[in-house]
Amino acid sequence: MSEAYTSDEMMTVTAARMLRNGAVCFVGIGLPSTAANLARLTHAPDAVLVYESGPIGAKPTALPLSIGDGNLAETADTVVSTPEIFRYWLQGGRIDVGFLGAAQLDKFANINTTVVGPYKRPKVRLPGAGGAPEISSLAKEVLIIVQQSKRTFVEKLDFVTSVGFLTGGNAREAAGLSGNGPVAVITDLCILRPDPDSRELKVTSIHPDVNRGTILANTGWSVVFAESCEKTPIPTRPELDTLRDLKARTAAVHSTQGDRE
Repeated sequence: MSEAYTSDEMMTVTAARMLRNGAVCFVGIGLPSTAANLARLTHAPDAVLVYESGPIGAKPTALPLSIGDGNLAETADTVVSTPEIFRYWLQGGRIDVGFLGAAQLDKFANINTTVVGPYKRPKVRLPGAGGAPEISSLAKEVLIIVQQSKRTFVEKLDFVTSVGFLTGGNAREAAGLSGNGPVAVITDLCILRPDPDSRELKVTSIHPDVNRGTILANTGWSVVFAESCEKTPIPTRPELDTLRDLKARTAAVHSTQGDRE
């Protein structure tokens, strides 16, 4: 009998598996941080997690609420200035993987985390860019983790915060961006990867208990499926136990901090 798991756990475990052991990873807060730390606690103990505020080799005991979380600095191998993170590590080509989230995503893996609606009169003002534009442009490769719905997977972004493959084809290379761009988008329904020529995202793996109709119904463009779609492997018991323990520790730590305040 297979272990019971949620769609969010399926997404997080699948994303975590894509982080190679020993990779230097620039981590975003939220879902990317959860996946990256799960990888570190399971198959990738030598992954080097880098956060925008300066920690290098962070090994947080609980998931951070922001890049300013003290647990990141306290558990890091070293802490440097934010300019050094961007100039020496990112611009210097020393970041293997950028791990990002998104509020909106289009078929060429461009990301919006700025506004929903017109920029000057938005319906929703989102958290903003942070370091994501630089990460998406300069990291050797990018992983994106996001829940899939027509609200997030849109035909046209309201604002382009971070570039994937721009308008597709060789547009990214023509823009002079040094990084290779997104290699995978991991959702609660499937895995999408860019076509090597058009750069349009196509579904390459479908999660268990998800069908093509569900994916189509939750995508704002006519999504393409690979000729041979794989079935995503289910989470293992050790992966689920580690993820649940990490989330339980996080809830306990931040609950205690809230009580102190």
